[in-house]
Amino acid sequence: MTDKQDACPTFIMDDLEYNYIKHQVLSLTGIDLNCYKAPQMQRRLKAYLPRVGFANWPKFFRFLRDTPAELGKFRDYLTINVSYFFRDAEKYKYLQNSILPDLLRRRSALRIWSAGCSHGQEAYSLFILLNEAKNFEYQHQILATDIDASALEWARAGGPYTLDEISNVSPDLRLRYFTVSQNKYWINEPVRQKVSFRQHNILADPIASKFDLVICRNVVIYFETEAKESLYKRLADAIRPGGILFVGGTEIVPRPMDIELEMINVSFYRRQEPGQPAKTARK
Repeated sequence: MTDKQDACPTFIMDDLEYNYIKHQVLSLTGIDLNCYKAPQMQRRLKAYLPRVGFANWPKFFRFLRDTPAELGKFRDYLTINVSYFFRDAEKYKYLQNSILPDLLRRRSALRIWSAGCSHGQEAYSLFILLNEAKNFEYQHQILATDIDASALEWARAGGPYTLDEISNVSPDLRLRYFTVSQNKYWINEPVRQKVSFRQHNILADPIASKFDLVICRNVVIYFETEAKESLYKRLADAIRPGGILFVGGTEIVPRPMDIELEMINVSFYRRQEPGQPAKTARK
């Protein structure tokens, strides 16, 4: 959306109404809307109320407390799940041809975290890249996390995914890693067993450490500046020296040196090693 659309008064709530909604959402779902850009979130909220047939928020929140299934749907709506396999193909080529070979020279078994994994497309994309290397026994650990429980169920089931979602997957890889049923695509069972999916609030829950690669793409674009900076610090702390943070194509880590990161290419940041001077990012 454009800034002009975000500022449109039709969508703006008054502070009293929005503060009430934020309090109720935090209490019911654990999602802190203070971390999200207010105009975008208010627009989503305004659209949701008439969709579910309620005239006001108090009645809707009372309904949610008594209807767990609808509460789950509301939470899913607030957490935006849009992704597909090998999203930004050029970035994945760089990951495959430059980043992964370098990491594999350092360690034969990688620890990888896909943060904000949605329906699992990026986590499974990573598995495919690593499995296609074929020059080592597969011993890597891929952890994929998301706040959305229903998205995780989808990911654990391995689909279904649409043809659009696998449009960047080559025909030969489709044959090796997917099963087709009723024009939908499912990740094969052996692949599903190699990825661990867990529910996790990336802004609040404890984060593990010593990851070689952390992928957090198109997640922070919805956050306010303070939440973004806090999250990038948490992600950097989770990466071992020499490890990589892979972010979305429009995302830039502000002042990466402050959190011991160096930009090595668009969307890719390396955790600095002790005593190693920063390198200039490639053009």
